[in-house]
Amino acid sequence: MTEIALPPFTGFSPKAFAFLRDLDANQNRAWFEARKSIYEQELKGPLSALVASLGLALSVEGIDLACEPKRALFRIHRDVRFAKDKRPYKAHVSAAMTRDGERLAPGVLYLHFDPKGSFMAAGFWQPEPPALQKIRARMVARPKEIHAIIAGLGKAGLELEAGEPLKRTPRGFEAVEDAALVGLLRMKSLIVRQSIARKTTGDADALIGAIAGFAKQTYPLLRFGWTAIAG
Repeated sequence: MTEIALPPFTGFSPKAFAFLRDLDANQNRAWFEARKSIYEQELKGPLSALVASLGLALSVEGIDLACEPKRALFRIHRDVRFAKDKRPYKAHVSAAMTRDGERLAPGVLYLHFDPKGSFMAAGFWQPEPPALQKIRARMVARPKEIHAIIAGLGKAGLELEAGEPLKRTPRGFEAVEDAALVGLLRMKSLIVRQSIARKTTGDADALIGAIAGFAKQTYPLLRFGWTAIAG
């Protein structure tokens, strides 16, 4: 079957964020189904086009991330099976690009568009224990490399989110004396985040450029983690 080419990304219109605000206030299936075409035209379609457009921009920078809209986009429907919050819909749209295209694979470039604040993030969000153990081991084995990566992020005005780190150094790494390295070892995630201004979301060139630039700045962190996990 021949795939239908997506139209070029032209930015998110004010209608997109207005829809999300209204959806947040009207969390019911009848309301959403009556306006589903707005969601598809103003949010799902443009986000798909953005991911596709990023494919070219990232490949030019040599960034190995799969930009396949069908696999990258998250559903607008919330999974409420085990949640206390039973609202059926998210009040944002998002997408995740990984090396193999699977949204839950370790090492991600994540995009989040929300009336309350849009942002992009990159790194490793709560990786599975075996993967995190390998990343930590590589940090200890190559401290200069991870320190250089963190320094590079700092020069770009970026820093890892502290989150809720472990109170103690993980088992097996107690002998590490480098205070900065100990701080990294105690992190449960290695994530960098940067906000996206509302005016940028409506400017296709500016948004694609901002995301591609952020991806280039954070790619050394992704490569470091991928190499560790593969080893």
